[in-house]
Amino acid sequence: MDLPRYRVIQWATGNTGQRALREVIRHPSLDLVGVMVYSSAKEGVDAGELCGERPTGVRATTDRKAVLKLEADCCIYMPRATGRGQTRAGLREDDLVEDVVALLGSGTNIVTTCSDLFARGVRLSDANRARVLEACQKGNASVWASGSDPGFITETLPMALLSVQRRVDLIEIEEFGDLSHRPSTHMVMEQMRFGKPLAEFDPDRRKNHLFGEYQPPLSVLADVAGFSIDEWTAEGGVAAAVQDMTIVAGQIKAGTAAAQRIIIHGRVGGVDRIRFTQYGFVAREVEPDWGLQPTGWRIRIHGDAPFDLSMPFPVPLDDLASFVPAFNANGPVNAIPYVCGARPGILTTEDLPHILPRGPRPAAHE
Repeated sequence: MDLPRYRVIQWATGNTGQRALREVIRHPSLDLVGVMVYSSAKEGVDAGELCGERPTGVRATTDRKAVLKLEADCCIYMPRATGRGQTRAGLREDDLVEDVVALLGSGTNIVTTCSDLFARGVRLSDANRARVLEACQKGNASVWASGSDPGFITETLPMALLSVQRRVDLIEIEEFGDLSHRPSTHMVMEQMRFGKPLAEFDPDRRKNHLFGEYQPPLSVLADVAGFSIDEWTAEGGVAAAVQDMTIVAGQIKAGTAAAQRIIIHGRVGGVDRIRFTQYGFVAREVEPDWGLQPTGWRIRIHGDAPFDLSMPFPVPLDDLASFVPAFNANGPVNAIPYVCGARPGILTTEDLPHILPRGPRPAAHE
């Protein structure tokens, strides 16, 4: 059976964008028509060279106006936009919305990893959200945001587990991240503050950021589960190393910070109905004992058809970085046909059919 073909733009080629670009080039039903980049060093470079693939004849450009004129079916929009204010790519929310409105208004659908557009765009200002929705109607186009986390772990997988429930009491999601093999000393020892005395450790440093990123998609999950959450809160915590140890990024002394966690609670009448916990650690044996697990996820559904699902990543920590882009990029690439066929608007996973990879895929050894 011949599958429909889709003209696709790759917008931004960072770590995740490069993987998405590679999969578009390999995809049997996607035709790459443009690549938007922010670096002058990438200007004019063939798309295949940017992601380790064969030459495509499509060259990257920093010319935003030229890309917007391509009239593609879908744009994989992946700049480093992480919320309101200045971002690492130099985008502000208003800049992001200018891009999105221009694409949608011209009839180009969007799949994206930008968290600004999660949960039907509730993080956007009212005025900007209204502009995006107006553009969707004007161009009869839609935008869908997802990634691995938030995204797959806060929507796709929990919704599959909810499909066999009639009564749901509590949804628990835990993320475990072992950073002991990360080579970035600044990130591990300074930004994450591992190895610092507990008295100098502020467990709430990342709380507000994480709450802003996860509460909106978790609210979508709560709605799907039938919960009317009346209180969302977040708390931070820190645990100490029980012995001296050496990690890739440096030395960790016994009694200093070796694990941290952020817990987000969604409550109804003071009772947890949604609980999301993110653990970052450089040692699994810590005080207090948090029962830390290998890098990966755990989901527990408490209801009349209970589940307890643990999903450690089945790759060595030293190799994990090469797999992470796939967790973020593959979902948006697979979703392109579904988003192109969907009703106009800012969509969530709930609005789409079950997303499956279409057409032949690379062999297992590739």
